[in-house]
Amino acid sequence: MRPSWKYEKKLWRRGFSLVAGVDEAGRGALAGPIVAAAVIFSSAVLKSKPTWFKQVKDSKKLTPALRQVLYKKIIKTAKAWAVAQIDNKQIDKQGIQAVNIKVVNQVIAKLKLQPDYLLVDFIAGFKSRLPFTCVIKGDSKIFSVACTSIVAKVWRDRLMKNYHKKYPAYSFHQHKGYGTREHRWEIKKYGICPLHRKSFKSA
Repeated sequence: MRPSWKYEKKLWRRGFSLVAGVDEAGRGALAGPIVAAAVIFSSAVLKSKPTWFKQVKDSKKLTPALRQVLYKKIIKTAKAWAVAQIDNKQIDKQGIQAVNIKVVNQVIAKLKLQPDYLLVDFIAGFKSRLPFTCVIKGDSKIFSVACTSIVAKVWRDRLMKNYHKKYPAYSFHQHKGYGTREHRWEIKKYGICPLHRKSFKSA
């Protein structure tokens, strides 16, 4: 499935000119922060029909190299974009569900242009003072949400690669803190480091 502009077009026709797509990366990881991204595209962007539009998919379905290319295209083309992150310590204190909602609201507040409508990859219990629609698998269906999944993923991957330099025993540059077999073996061998989410120890 390739994400489309269907949702954005409907909202533009209804008079919502600043529609923001929103998604996060790192919710299910055992270590590291959760990162949210938000992107607003102008309706005028459709007139130019850049060739890279056809390459956009949910970030999990793209190669790391293509994600990097698309990341640069997205932030260059967007009318506004932003990234926010919350560390593992706050996740342990407040719980991943509450922090997921919090980081999404933080990234919306960071946009240089405040949106008048939000398209959000589904988050249970999400609330906002702005009108919004949460869509299950929105990163596979909605173009702007797919773009934010790419921005959030690239941003977080870069963070985790940098953390690898500080904690080289854990191969964060490879598994990015997710619960792979390699990562679980590293935790058994070395214990946890300050980057690990203690609330996920039974995951």
